[in-house]
Amino acid sequence: MNKYVKIGIIVLVVILTAVGYWRYFFVFSEGVKAGNLNYFEKKGFVFKTWEGRLVQEGFQSPSAGALQSNEFRFSAESDEVAQKLERASGRFVELRYKEYLNPVPWRGASSYVVIEVLDVSEPQKENSQMPFN
Repeated sequence: MNKYVKIGIIVLVVILTAVGYWRYFFVFSEGVKAGNLNYFEKKGFVFKTWEGRLVQEGFQSPSAGALQSNEFRFSAESDEVAQKLERASGRFVELRYKEYLNPVPWRGASSYVVIEVLDVSEPQKENSQMPFN
């Protein structure tokens, strides 16, 4: 009987480890998002992480008849990424990110983690001329 208990404990540990990895460390998707950086700040009680919001062009509607701005909330992976984004508030940025199934406190408050800043540029100004003179 003692042999079966040991095997059962080992199987349980392996299953719990696999589920924990899948929920918190498995990269569900990777990609690039672009838009105007609305804010970027370091916050948290125990784990101070960099959090930001990117506002993309266009609108999305989670329910019929409602409009809402298309925003992307994210956490920054490293201090190198954070240094590039600190001075980019209000500018157009392109960010490479990874999406995890669930956040962990030391990685950030978001499931989306920015791993690289591809481009930072001035926001495009709309043409101030009227279409008719």
